[in-house]
Amino acid sequence: MPITAPYGSWQSPITTDLIVAGSIGLGQIALDGEDIYWVEMRPSEGGRMVIVKRTPDGETVDITPEPFSARTRVHEYGGGAFLVQDGVVYFSNFSDQRMYRQEEGGAPEPMTPEADMRYADGCFDPARKRIVCVREDHTSVGEPVNAIVSLDAQGHARQLVLYQGSDFCSNPRLSPDGSTLSWLSWDHPNMPWDGTSLLVASFDDQGLLGEPQVVAGGETESIFQPEWSPDGVLHYVSDRSGWWNLWRLENGQPSQLTNREAEFGKPQWVFGSGTYSFASADLIACSYVEDGAWKIAMLDIKSRNLFPVDSPFSEMGRGEIKAGDGNLIFLAGSPTAPMTLVSMEMGSAKWEELRKSHSLEIDPGYLSAAQPVEFPTTDGKTAHALYYAPKNQDFQAPPDERPPLLVKSHGGPTGSASTALDLSIQYWTSRGIGVLDVNYGGSTGYGREYRERLNGTWGVVDVDDCCNAALHLVARGDADPDRLAIDGGSAGGYTTLAALTFKDVFKAGASYYGVSDLEALAKETHKFESRYLDNLVGPYPEGQALYQERSPINHTQMLSCPLILFQGLEDQIVPPNQATMMFDAVRAKGIPTAYIPFEGEQHGFRRAENIKRALEAELYFYSKVFGFEVAGPIGTVDIMNLSA
Repeated sequence: MPITAPYGSWQSPITTDLIVAGSIGLGQIALDGEDIYWVEMRPSEGGRMVIVKRTPDGETVDITPEPFSARTRVHEYGGGAFLVQDGVVYFSNFSDQRMYRQEEGGAPEPMTPEADMRYADGCFDPARKRIVCVREDHTSVGEPVNAIVSLDAQGHARQLVLYQGSDFCSNPRLSPDGSTLSWLSWDHPNMPWDGTSLLVASFDDQGLLGEPQVVAGGETESIFQPEWSPDGVLHYVSDRSGWWNLWRLENGQPSQLTNREAEFGKPQWVFGSGTYSFASADLIACSYVEDGAWKIAMLDIKSRNLFPVDSPFSEMGRGEIKAGDGNLIFLAGSPTAPMTLVSMEMGSAKWEELRKSHSLEIDPGYLSAAQPVEFPTTDGKTAHALYYAPKNQDFQAPPDERPPLLVKSHGGPTGSASTALDLSIQYWTSRGIGVLDVNYGGSTGYGREYRERLNGTWGVVDVDDCCNAALHLVARGDADPDRLAIDGGSAGGYTTLAALTFKDVFKAGASYYGVSDLEALAKETHKFESRYLDNLVGPYPEGQALYQERSPINHTQMLSCPLILFQGLEDQIVPPNQATMMFDAVRAKGIPTAYIPFEGEQHGFRRAENIKRALEAELYFYSKVFGFEVAGPIGTVDIMNLSA
């Protein structure tokens, strides 16, 4: 019989040591002939990003030698850090941001100069023996300059600037005959999910581009992932219908390939992500999210028929999918499976796991499956969340007790909650704490209108939705109203701080590299997001009063519940002073609070010891605030004003 014990105090086999020891992050995928390449983020190696290669016979080998790490800092979020051509790997190295060339069996050799420049999102130009990629130039005073450049594949010839003139650019892609380049561009204050332009230009005899032409997109239409088909037709994803659907150019005019209330695209926070790939000139393999779940399908271009592919997966993460040699290669997960690199036969839909983000075998009796929740929110609208009930086969709670609830506010704020098995969520539920992962208004996966709910209302709509989600579970009897907590990272950290400051729903919270001062963020953050708040809040400095009104740091007199803060000290996106200002203000009020800074971490924690420390510290903090005993050993935290 299960042991009766209070929620929060259940003994769980899902420990932080287990989580960090057996887990990796899986990223960018590339195909080179029959070889498959991908990136692994390894917490056990200090967060190093390693390119891995798998050959047709199943042999797997690390390509990136220590101390190299294949990670670019273009836009700070990076992505698209490597490409492969005929067995030669080209990658951006994190420590110096130079591009390196690595022949099979050889050591990496630098191919760009020692300069404050960053490179990402490259494609290979075989006819001219060069790489065409995005370059971010930090060598001058003021904002860095983004451009599309060519790099000699041997690293000998000088770089050529092919395109410059917009604030941002991405996705340079070469037509199959090598005559034409396509790419995306956008300008402040737009983000790529607000409005982008799709441009094309032809190469001259010197390998330079002629006059660019805009063929799709604009300030209010988001274009995602332009790609050339094998027969030289330009395809892309557009949300001009209100949903990101597949399109292509026919005789220079946009032609819609899919017409569903589904998202075939994603917010372009990182380079190199894509949701479709050509199996042939007439057949596209694609992934899309519909009704909150990711699906895989094959699209017949001529008939416009979309044929679903049966699979056990509901989450595609980056949405990335590659078609090659009769197989589909993609990253996917489900409520019972972590994110996994998968190979699937196109004809039979038989699939094989190539690499799991963790290979731990955990008894299902300790795992809580995601339950979709729709709940009423402000202005008569409906919002979405995923609920994970407390679950541990060895324990049950006293019959008159309701569980604590941890509400999660994702980052972005254009992110979305994942349905894939996540041990950091199971860490809570297996100890008797419910988790509610909220897709508040502004999240992606529900169309442009849902995404734009947050325009001008950041700090209002997201906060209302998180509060209403928690109250919905309280009304259902699934949560204790006196033990509601909220946490979030980055934009989700801001939502957390705003909810704790401006509302009385939550009794504790944790901010991970969150924003406390919108005005300071508008002045100090990096180029990519420096005008992001124009749409989320309003133009600055014209809207200074609104920025001050929405900033938790200016209203700490309204905050009355305990708060713990976590911050990477090398964060260039949300500077560390955002956390220290909030910590000092809360401590001065006499409210229980704690602050844990991490040396060497940026925006998000990658080192095993820091991931472990943060997770245990948050649990310890709640245990002291909510009055339950944690089972088993756990790292302690110096909580200021705890006696209060």
